[in-house]
Order: sequence, then C-alpha cells, then structure tokens
Amino acid sequence: MSGSGDPGALRRALRLYLVAGGLDEAPLLALVGAALRGGVGCVQLREKQLGTRAFIARARALRALLHAAGVPLIINDRLDVALAAGADGVHVGQDDIEVAEVRRYMPQAIVGLSVGSLVELDAGLAARVDYLSPSPLFATRSKADAGAPLGLDGLRAMRARCALPLVAIGGIERGNAAAVFAAGADGIAVVSAIGAAPDPRAAAAELAAIAGIGAP
Repeated sequence: MSGSGDPGALRRALRLYLVAGGLDEAPLLALVGAALRGGVGCVQLREKQLGTRAFIARARALRALLHAAGVPLIINDRLDVALAAGADGVHVGQDDIEVAEVRRYMPQAIVGLSVGSLVELDAGLAARVDYLSPSPLFATRSKADAGAPLGLDGLRAMRARCALPLVAIGGIERGNAAAVFAAGADGIAVVSAIGAAPDPRAAAAELAAIAGIGAP
C-alpha cells in the first residue's frame, strides 16, 4: 500500500492503528501478531532508544510479518530507517524531518503528520500528507513530550476544516474510543490500550468492534 494508492483502502487501514516499540524483537512480533489477529490495520514502529542498525533490523523483521498480512508499516520520524527497511511510510511530528524531505526520497509513501493546533493543521493541509494525527487527544503517559490535550472539541474543530483522514492519538482506550469516532476521527492510534493489555488480541478486537471493523 502506498500514499498514492486507493484512498478507501488507506482509510480502512487507518481505522485501528497500533503504535509499538520499546520491546525486544520476539516480544514485539508477538504483540503485533496478536494485534493483527484482533483487527489492527496499520502499525507504526516508534523507537527512541535503539541505534540505527538495530532499528533497521527490528523494522525489517516487523515488515516481514506485516507484509504477509497485507498491513502497512509506518516508521516514526526516521526516514533513513524507513528507506533501509522498505517500510510503507513515515510518520513525522512538528520537530521532525519535514514532509517535503520525506516526499523527496519516498514519493509514493504513506506520510502522516502530528498536529496539535488548528495552525499546525492548516500547515499540514498545505503539505503533501496522507493523514493527519490530532495529538494528544487526551492526557497520555506514553509520550513524555506530548502537548496540552485537544479534547473532543478540538477534534471536532479539526474535522470541520479537514477532508484528509484524521487519526487521533493520546489516551484513547475502549471507554472513550466510540466518542472519538463520533467526534469525527477516521481512525484511532493506540499504544498502551493494546500494548499494555493482558490479552492484546482481545483488546484489539474490542477496539476493532468499536471502530466497525469486522473480524479478520
């Protein structure tokens, strides 16, 4: 799947989006495999502590698992890792590499951008991105540098001026996921709601049901 492919297929993939990382290879693959069985349609690998070679090796192992399932792999921030691993896309934040640079080297990639305000949203709309990620939606402990929560009203304001897919992230779990979709999100990105669950497959399946995703 690429950013220039079927827009409907991308929206479906983004409906339930897992952000994973910070694990050794075997536990990472086990987590993601369980999440796939539960209905996750897109996976982002976020690694802030790994060296470049180890990051690439982890990404390649994850890519093999995901591509066998027809699920895209997105790399957080690191264009070099995405290129070396043959990933499907890159997700960038406001202080990361610019979207134009990602497009220069990966013109067909899926490119996502985190936005924390309407000003950032408008700038993102002017860039060649495939989806925007309102962040953080609620208070979260999984990202230490997250800004002030947007809340559902902030998400609604973004929805009102944006036709691109919106994938909300930050503090989303089964108790509030339905409200996030009702406020206009096309998808939800989760970390601990699946990654920290005792049964990741069951947690993913619950969120998939809320997202209106049929059993895989």
